[in-house]
Amino acid sequence: MKPLYILYQYLFAWPLFALITLFTAIMTIIWMAWPNSRFIHAIQAFWSRSFFYLMFIPVEITGMENIRQGQSYVFVSNHQSFCDVFLIYGWLPVIFKFLMKQELRKIPFVGTACEVCGHVYIDRHNLRSAVQSLRKVEQTLKNGVCTVIFPEGTRSKTGEVQPFKRGAFQVALHVHLPVIPLSITGCHECMPKGAGFITRHPVRLHIGKPMDLSVYQEEQEAVNAVQQAVVEGLEA
Repeated sequence: MKPLYILYQYLFAWPLFALITLFTAIMTIIWMAWPNSRFIHAIQAFWSRSFFYLMFIPVEITGMENIRQGQSYVFVSNHQSFCDVFLIYGWLPVIFKFLMKQELRKIPFVGTACEVCGHVYIDRHNLRSAVQSLRKVEQTLKNGVCTVIFPEGTRSKTGEVQPFKRGAFQVALHVHLPVIPLSITGCHECMPKGAGFITRHPVRLHIGKPMDLSVYQEEQEAVNAVQQAVVEGLEA
């Protein structure tokens, strides 16, 4: 069945998903004056969920009760695959802004759409620009608007959680907002880094309990505590 599934992906699922992506990007750009609109967020969530529906991938979400509507959070997630973005965007029930690597801005339509709806690009090779991007993210975190960061810096090649980088963690350390760990499993099995097609495998997003980082004396201690919470959530 695997050859038929791969054929289905390239002849039907990916072309249809590309059309949905184009539609979502155009709608986002049209609604650029209202980047935090619930309406446009619902369209973006449908876009993300459609990826899993088209690929027949089962999705499980746990810990939804740990999110209080109207509260701004910093969500910190492990990073297994590009599928992580669709999983978070599709099922995280808040308005949020991703901190995204600069290279993604080059994607036609999608790069522009992400920028107009408030996602922030960061140039990891330019320290001054990176600091400015972090400050821009911090300014958006109010009135229930959140952010999502991947402090590993890139997708894990093995699926195992890699050490969190302090540079990517600066927003979580400095905005004095609750931090919620996100634990993703299954996305690495669906499409590991470098793979050319999707493999059907159940995926799961566990939303952990909010953490107050002000209780930690050292920055590295706070980073380690959040990483441990993400790891524990993989088995929760």
